[in-house]
Amino acid sequence: MQDIVNAVMSGEAVREDFAALTVPEAYRAITLHKSETGLFSGLAARDKDPRKSVHLDEVPVPELGPGEALVAVMASSVNYNTVWSALFEPLATFGFLERYAARSPLARRHDLPYHVIGSDLAGVVLRTGPGVHAWQPGDEVVAHCLSVELEAPDGHNDAMLDPEQRIWGYETNFGGLAELALVKSTQLMPKPRHLSWEEAASPGLVASTAYRQLVSRNGAGMKQGDSVLIWGAGGGLGSYATQFALAGGANPICVVSSAQKADICRAMGTEAVIDRAAEGYAFWADEHTQNPKEWKRFGKRIRELTGGEDVDIVFEHPGRETFGASVYVARKGGTIVTCASTSGYMHEYDNRYLWMSLKRIVGSHFANYREAWESNRLISKGRIHPTLSKVYTLADTGQALHEVHHNRHHGKVGILALAPKEGLGVRDHELRARHIDAINRFRAPEFTDS
Repeated sequence: MQDIVNAVMSGEAVREDFAALTVPEAYRAITLHKSETGLFSGLAARDKDPRKSVHLDEVPVPELGPGEALVAVMASSVNYNTVWSALFEPLATFGFLERYAARSPLARRHDLPYHVIGSDLAGVVLRTGPGVHAWQPGDEVVAHCLSVELEAPDGHNDAMLDPEQRIWGYETNFGGLAELALVKSTQLMPKPRHLSWEEAASPGLVASTAYRQLVSRNGAGMKQGDSVLIWGAGGGLGSYATQFALAGGANPICVVSSAQKADICRAMGTEAVIDRAAEGYAFWADEHTQNPKEWKRFGKRIRELTGGEDVDIVFEHPGRETFGASVYVARKGGTIVTCASTSGYMHEYDNRYLWMSLKRIVGSHFANYREAWESNRLISKGRIHPTLSKVYTLADTGQALHEVHHNRHHGKVGILALAPKEGLGVRDHELRARHIDAINRFRAPEFTDS
């Protein structure tokens, strides 16, 4: 493995050099064990500890199939689907692998007693399988997490509708929290040259998800001048939604859970921030009863920040805790676009505020290749910046997952795989110099560059 690291670190190795490297028989990876899926039985989600369920194992390098690439992973990052995987909720991911394995002889590779997790990476292509022409050994890449087969007509207008659509590293094996990863070539995109490995690895899943949810015609179709309510705006997903809103001429109203996260939003350039903890919103009177008076108080606060307007778009992902309020505060004819339910899947809302005000609810899930590419293109141009707050080593992934599970992070949490330290991999220093203030502004102060 050290020969691979040396070749990447040199910055001078060419395609032939990478093609000549020996691929090891095994690699280190963060895994879940099928034998431990009952580890947290009977525990509430908040009491489940991912530090007990994830393992740093040495596993065999998988067979490389047609249309695939083997990538040396320099850095990865933590997403909430990785937390779900490690908590074995809402169900253990091994069921996904078993169903995938039934599809074809090649897919059987994924059904193993261990699951290599992780849905982001930045790294270097080592090998490509038959039928891959757009990518070569030595290409520096990032990967988005949409794995599709595209053998049915359903996905050819929007790959997210493909019946064999899966999230790599969550519903497939050989994910990005490892020294090597197996991806489809249609997951690959050029690594932004002005970013370090850990910075480049952090936007993939969340930035693409936010792009589709907010900007794409498949989501809310945001336009200039729209007011956009963004829940969790200081977190990984919300911080990219905030940036897309600002870059697209919209007016983000950022909802956060602490004063520190409010400061992060203001540093990104937004003026309208609601610290829901400080203002004490309680959208549920008890476990079974919502509190419409709090919806109204929340709506009044939003109008104070927008000059009397209700919001055109609500960027929803907390789910059960906030959904009733989200439907209420959207303007007449407005859109509530939802991509997740981190506080619970069983949503409740007063349908009168939906049907009588002609509002619409749009479901959004990750992004197709085009949407992921457009998101990455904006990052590569320095229009959207990584929101990376802390970086861990591969061996400390369990602790990183623990921090994200308990919402003790800001933006994204990065993981170093083969990269020996932070700050490596920058190729375009001139572009970085032009954007260094913004790159630093979007990171926690103790992790800023100079």
